[in-house]
Amino acid sequence: MPRSGLRMVAAVLGTLTLVVGCGGVEGGSGGGRRPSGAQVTIRVPADAPTISTAVSLARPGDLVLVAPGVYHESVKIGTARITLRGASRDKVVIDGRLQQPNGVVVAAPGVAVQNLTVQNNTQNGVLVTGSAKAAGGLPGRSGGYDTGDEPVTFLKSFLVSHVTATRNGLYGIYAFSAQNGVIEHSYASGGADSGIYVGQCKPCHIVVRDNVAELNAVGYEGTNASGDMYVVGNRLVGNRVGLTTDSDHQEKLLPQRGAVIAGNLIAANQQKATPEQADGGWGTGVGIDGGSDNQFIRNRIADNSNAGLVITATADMPPVGNQIVDNAFTGNGVDVGWTFPTATRGRDNCLRGNALRTTVPAGLATAASCPLLAKSPSPGGRWAMPTAPGGIPFTEVAAPGPQPQFPHASTAGATAVPAVPVLPDTAGIPLPSASLLAAHARVGTS
Repeated sequence: MPRSGLRMVAAVLGTLTLVVGCGGVEGGSGGGRRPSGAQVTIRVPADAPTISTAVSLARPGDLVLVAPGVYHESVKIGTARITLRGASRDKVVIDGRLQQPNGVVVAAPGVAVQNLTVQNNTQNGVLVTGSAKAAGGLPGRSGGYDTGDEPVTFLKSFLVSHVTATRNGLYGIYAFSAQNGVIEHSYASGGADSGIYVGQCKPCHIVVRDNVAELNAVGYEGTNASGDMYVVGNRLVGNRVGLTTDSDHQEKLLPQRGAVIAGNLIAANQQKATPEQADGGWGTGVGIDGGSDNQFIRNRIADNSNAGLVITATADMPPVGNQIVDNAFTGNGVDVGWTFPTATRGRDNCLRGNALRTTVPAGLATAASCPLLAKSPSPGGRWAMPTAPGGIPFTEVAAPGPQPQFPHASTAGATAVPAVPVLPDTAGIPLPSASLLAAHARVGTS
């Protein structure tokens, strides 16, 4: 490091707030020394001029606290167990100006990203990954990351909370080749591919909960995301497609299997003022494409003009053993539709306890009632699917309004991210109230 850099480090360390031992706070003293075991709060811009500078100075256990302002930078976090937090979720904005691929890249374990906005990046708002190629900003051919011969390396343990991700060219919040994490209390809009995406993990041990995704091509997408993968209590309303879980050769760890999708509100996913979905999807609440052994429990799936839930197959991967249990379907073009390519059909997919008006083929609730005999073929059919209208550039998606703040953002200490998150008990996840549907009018239903 050049001497000018050393002088900057010494100057910054000399002014930091030190958190020592069990949380006692004492003012920073000159000389740049840090007591053994101390944790510090590095304030931007008071202690460091940019977020990236503050992150580079942080050590495990430190908090980087960012004051309101617009920051034109791409922040890469390579130090374990640090917390990056905005003092105001709506007023701390990391803006890529369409000149950088990612707003925040988390490439170290135990990191928390909280209470800020990331926008106008050509790829992702927040990327959490153990893949060096993904962290380097090498996108795949149609969204996602084709990492070639790179071995699968997982980033283990992360937290993304109270983050607003809007107007990003691929994904708002993206966990790829990562495990043992939580994405919660966040908002994603204007994702040209998906608002929230989890890809290439097995077992995932990931929880996506209590988020809002609207005005995206797809609200939530899980590709090759298998094993202890929970998507619970989210609001996926006013996208082109609400939620998909699928298998895709572009990523490793095929096939996708073993996700739990429970207690979500998935409604009115035919919003025109959104980026076009790459495969032309439109008006669909839930799509299962070559995914297997997934459980869809107590979701409210309503007012999706094409279909509430669709099960289909990729060219060579059948959907097997998906269970659709105790969901409420209302106002969809077709409530549940199963349709398969000629060469690849599903099997052992079943339904139980759902409120259904129409299915394709007819009579699925009886013919495919859970439990089924092993290796039971899944019947398929066809229906008239609406043509997707043209979309708008992701840069033109409506700006979000104010979102809920992280409690005590400026006074709470750093967040300790658990090595493995506590996984939800699905028995305690309720069906969302029908009264929640009234609020979807704010994003439109046409």
